[in-house]
Amino acid sequence: MIRRPLSPAGWFGAPALLLLALPFITLIGVTSWGEFHLAYGDWNAVAVSLGLSAISVPLIIVLGTPLALWLARATSPLRRWAEVLVLIPLLTPPLALGILLVSAYGPYSTLGEALATVGLALTNNAAAFVLAQVYGALPYFILSARAAFESVPPSLEDAAKVLGAPPRQVLWRVTLPLARRGLATGLAIAWVRAVGEFGIVLVFSYFPQGIPVKLYINLQNDGVNAVYSLIWLLLLFTLPFPLWCLATGRQWRRLA
Repeated sequence: MIRRPLSPAGWFGAPALLLLALPFITLIGVTSWGEFHLAYGDWNAVAVSLGLSAISVPLIIVLGTPLALWLARATSPLRRWAEVLVLIPLLTPPLALGILLVSAYGPYSTLGEALATVGLALTNNAAAFVLAQVYGALPYFILSARAAFESVPPSLEDAAKVLGAPPRQVLWRVTLPLARRGLATGLAIAWVRAVGEFGIVLVFSYFPQGIPVKLYINLQNDGVNAVYSLIWLLLLFTLPFPLWCLATGRQWRRLA
């Protein structure tokens, strides 16, 4: 195998890599490995984050993929307004968005009162937690998926239609396979955003407590030394899936 020297772009990118790596290099040094232990409720927080993220991420895919495809292909003037609506949650601070969710879905809102009449409540429960994750991650997935669909040449889709393929078959046999690399990246980002969402969850669904909120509680109660163990669990249990998505995307790129 021929080893190529590091390109100028690689050298110029090294400071950014060092900047990103420094906190985690520090984490290795500041962790008290001889006294490594978890606080009460940490394992439950891991279960909550992983279990409810496994619900919210498929919802994000189902809700976001059709909108992303429409944004990538539509020529309607409504597209610009839809783009604005996707960007607004990204521009809104998470704490502020959590307050807005309480105002929209909380027990004293019109919608909240209507849901209460049928036995549904969207505050401080698993359903509210999932909804908070969806609001935190959905815009990121939509933007990534739209970029993936925009990378698919419309001429290939048109050729499949000319050959007699119905729209559904064009989607499954042409559009989605060609966009899969970008969709894998969007899926990785959605997972990371859902698992790591703190501000919206803190305001809208304090209970059940996932990893981010439990980190905050441990920090407030016991100080910074009490959070390192849970940070390691966060990395251990949540990194494999997005890394697998990114690795799969690179593999598809090599095979393409």
